[in-house]
Amino acid sequence: METFDLAVIGAGPGGYPAAIRGAQLGAAVAIVEKERLGGTCMNWGCIPTKTLIASSSLYHQIKHAEGLGVTTGACAFDYAAMVKRKDTLVRRLNGGVEQLLKANGVKIFRGTASFLSRDRIAVEGAETTVLETKSVIIASGSTSTIPDFIPQHERIVDSRKFLELSRLPASMIVLGGGVIGCEFACMAAQLGVKVTIAEMLDNILPTLDADVRRELRRTMEGPLGITILTGRSLDHILADADGVNGEWNEQKIFAEMMLLSVGRTPSTAGLALEKACLETTASGHIEVDSYCATKAAGIYAIGDVTTGSTQTAHAATAQGITAAENARGNRQIPVETLIPSCIFTDPEIGAVGLTEQKAKEQGRSVLTGKFFLASLGRALASGENSGFVKWIADAQTDRLLGAQAIGLHATELIAEAALAIRSGLTAAELGKSVHCHPTLSESWMEAAHAVHGECIHAAPRRRTALK
Repeated sequence: METFDLAVIGAGPGGYPAAIRGAQLGAAVAIVEKERLGGTCMNWGCIPTKTLIASSSLYHQIKHAEGLGVTTGACAFDYAAMVKRKDTLVRRLNGGVEQLLKANGVKIFRGTASFLSRDRIAVEGAETTVLETKSVIIASGSTSTIPDFIPQHERIVDSRKFLELSRLPASMIVLGGGVIGCEFACMAAQLGVKVTIAEMLDNILPTLDADVRRELRRTMEGPLGITILTGRSLDHILADADGVNGEWNEQKIFAEMMLLSVGRTPSTAGLALEKACLETTASGHIEVDSYCATKAAGIYAIGDVTTGSTQTAHAATAQGITAAENARGNRQIPVETLIPSCIFTDPEIGAVGLTEQKAKEQGRSVLTGKFFLASLGRALASGENSGFVKWIADAQTDRLLGAQAIGLHATELIAEAALAIRSGLTAAELGKSVHCHPTLSESWMEAAHAVHGECIHAAPRRRTALK
């Protein structure tokens, strides 16, 4: 038996930062990982998908470069080489995590963790090791949801299996119009794959405001040629050696492959939570409070495995650091609740805080300010001027409540909006903050002016309060 102050189960984007922060605070820390360090995000999620998206986006830009006065002639891509680059980058980052953990004195255990009691964990690896610990952080993550009605066949894959492909199909059905489905759909379509998205809800990406979804669909269905089917389920799904068949609203759908992207399921199987006096909800999640603490003393949980998870790596990292600080400190610190999100579709999307839709549902009176990138010098110069940024502000106090951006580098732009909202700035204060010209970030200043009908580079519009 080995003794530690803190044991972390799972070395993903929540787990390994939690372990490092615990070690920084003077704890003797163990971390247990059954697969690869870095977890799903680094190995089969965020990093590999964005690496492939970087390649597909560059290819797509080159194919349409004549508008910028650049003639390239014949343009081709090597998907196997893209995958090789992706794998090389993942291995490099994976090794970097291991070096960071070791440099901070964190002891790494390879194997599957399960509770023996609230303060003892068994690790089943090459041999069985028992860890005795004062505190535990559960960061076991999630896996792709595979519905029971989906046939098991090599032509039906989840995102992890898709990333292992060395050749793209000529056509594919994406079952599910959430973040994962839309990102993969755009990437494949940029490389010439005929893509059909089937989403049973009324629209793709339902947590975004309607105007943002319309702008995204305009590009996906137009220049990218993606077929988007919403509002009905895809029925009678069958797979054979030739491909995958389905039926949508009595319409026959066929493709060489199907990508499943209907959600994520928390990974708690095998943890023996009952031995730590813990149980999961009906959805399989572990309940935590605003300090990441579970109902069992000394045990914390973070990331996708917890109730209310946003299923983002950066949220898990923030929770992991907070959980480690709470496990080691006398003063309890609540976890950050303002979590920005970024979606690497074409065009990109960033969002933070309240949407206009959510504000209305809460009965709030708000004002909005929108600025289109088509009126922005930097966007025009870059040749990518579709999209807009939008502020949602409280009509009484002028305080910024939320923001959304769609267009060029929206995933980078959203950080300024998150900082402004967290700092309690008003639309007027943001508008008075001088932004460099010509830059994309100017759009936030212009949109802040638009909240009060004072935008310089847009035609005036009548200001209305929304309830």
